[in-house]
This record gives sequence, structure tokens and C-alpha cells, in this order.
Amino acid sequence: MKRETLFNYARDTFNAKPEYLWSTFPEYAVLRHHDGKKWFAVVMNVPGTKLGLNTDDVIDVLAVKVRPEHSGSLRKKEGILPAYHMNKEHWISVILAGPLSDEEIYDLLSESHALTTG
Repeated sequence: MKRETLFNYARDTFNAKPEYLWSTFPEYAVLRHHDGKKWFAVVMNVPGTKLGLNTDDVIDVLAVKVRPEHSGSLRKKEGILPAYHMNKEHWISVILAGPLSDEEIYDLLSESHALTTG
């Protein structure tokens, strides 16, 4: 999945547009609830080695919140890793160009949106 596809889905489904908050990481984008407060996702481009992969290639990942009781089983799936720079019990990183289907990524994004409401 490309970033633009994800961002279009977030805009159309949640009225969320990417926000680029860090000048030192200009490609990192957060997606917030429409009230502008809580994040429900972060898109980052990270060297694979920082994700525990055997590559220096820069990889687009989506960090989303999941139920703690599901995080372990989700991380067993190819393309899902422990969260990068987030609480690893509650968040996971999804490789956007990985093996997960668009629908699977949309489901994880929707779950994260629901879990961060309120």
C-alpha cells in the first residue's frame, strides 16, 4: 500500500489528514481524530535495521494501536512488527509495502481509531 492510498482512506473514512510535526523527521505523519487531539496512527519511514530487519533500506511503516491481548498474535503475522517508538504492548508497526492486504491494513487502522476515541 502506498502512503497516498492510506491517507486518502483516512481522509474519506475518518476526516483525518496527515500532519507533519517534526522538522527533523519531515516524512513522519500523524493521523488524529477529527477533534484534533488524540493520534490514532503514525506513518514513518524507518531503516529496516531499526525495525529488527536485516536491511538498511528505508521502509514505510504504519504504527497503530491494538488491544494488548491481540498484539502478540498480530506480531506473528508477516509484515507486522513490534511498534517503533511506541508502547510495544499497545501498538504495532505494519509494513505498508508488506504482505498485508489493503483491507487488513484498513481494519487495523479502524481498530486503532476506535481504541483511541475519547
